Amino acid sequence: MVLVPALAVFALLSTALPSQSAVGEGLVSAWGSNATGQLGDGTMASHFTAAPVQNLGTVTEIAGGRDFAFALTTDATVASWGVNDSGQLGDGTTTNRSRPVAVSTLTGVAQIAAGHYHSLASKSDGTVFSWGRNNNGQLGDGTTTKRTRPVPVGAGTLPFVTQLAGGRDHSLALTSTGTVWAWGSNAFGQIGDGTTTRRLRPVLVIGLADVVAITAGREHSIAVKSDGTVWAWGSNVYGQVGDGTKTNRTRPVQLTTLTDVIDVRAGAHHSLALRSDGTVAAWGRNYRAEVGDGTTTTRPLPKTVAGVSGVISIGTGRDHCLVVLSDGTMRSWGYNVGGQLGDGTTTTRRTPVTVSGVTGVLEAEGGGDYSIAMIS
Repeated sequence: MVLVPALAVFALLSTALPSQSAVGEGLVSAWGSNATGQLGDGTMASHFTAAPVQNLGTVTEIAGGRDFAFALTTDATVASWGVNDSGQLGDGTTTNRSRPVAVSTLTGVAQIAAGHYHSLASKSDGTVFSWGRNNNGQLGDGTTTKRTRPVPVGAGTLPFVTQLAGGRDHSLALTSTGTVWAWGSNAFGQIGDGTTTRRLRPVLVIGLADVVAITAGREHSIAVKSDGTVWAWGSNVYGQVGDGTKTNRTRPVQLTTLTDVIDVRAGAHHSLALRSDGTVAAWGRNYRAEVGDGTTTTRPLPKTVAGVSGVISIGTGRDHCLVVLSDGTMRSWGYNVGGQLGDGTTTTRRTPVTVSGVTGVLEAEGGGDYSIAMIS
């Protein structure tokens, strides 16, 4: 397969990566488990099909954490909802919210990302802010202190940041020069600096250049270069790094069987990649059918997901996958205990199924046992 030239990759990224270039504007719907208000509809009742998030206007980007979600609004501010035990909603409290509330003191926001229990945002000037749980330094402010309001990350040390990603207890930042920085927990090498030393401030990921997209799983990290190659590091106990082994990697390794990639997403222990031809590949833990190959067999190498094509955007939850097709409809697969697949059931699906009641979808993201979508 011929690699897509760098300029072509960047052109495709403008439609496939909302974090780098807005895909449009839309309203937000959500479905799945709602025990902590993560569906944002003012209740704690679960929904097995999509329902609108309340009191939220037009947005340009969405992000899903473990049991909370947030959105970037058209006025460059951020609204959040769901569980707030670690201050991950950023409103200065630890009170759960079943409807969106404003993130305090944060304006001029250009991009957002969610970790499992913490939140990240970059501003139009390339600076980064974070809030929420910080037990392993995942906020990057040099401390392990929980923050209920945004604090600066790596002030004076991080170059201009264009994209962010959050894992369970670590964070990633992609800069305008194509380098990647990381901070937080590093027990499995997910920081990518060649060590397993926890980092309370951003450090440079070793050996990466010309990166155009990043993502973080529970304890692993992935990057896509402008030549369409994929590089991964961190925990690999389920093959989620994708190099054909189950050996943890403390620095990036290339996934040699995967090319022409323009975007990546990581779930807790699985990974998903979007190719330039609109097909997707998945790998890693498959106990809950995360890989979508009709089995529950763990896959340490990327495998093309059958039955989906014309994909323009991808998303992952803890144990499920979401894809948006060029006609604005969605497909999903994996664990479905909370109804997060949106097919009206709680039946785990080993192969892709249609998400009910959604059209005109621009972007989709998953959380623990729920999903959200931005709809034009």
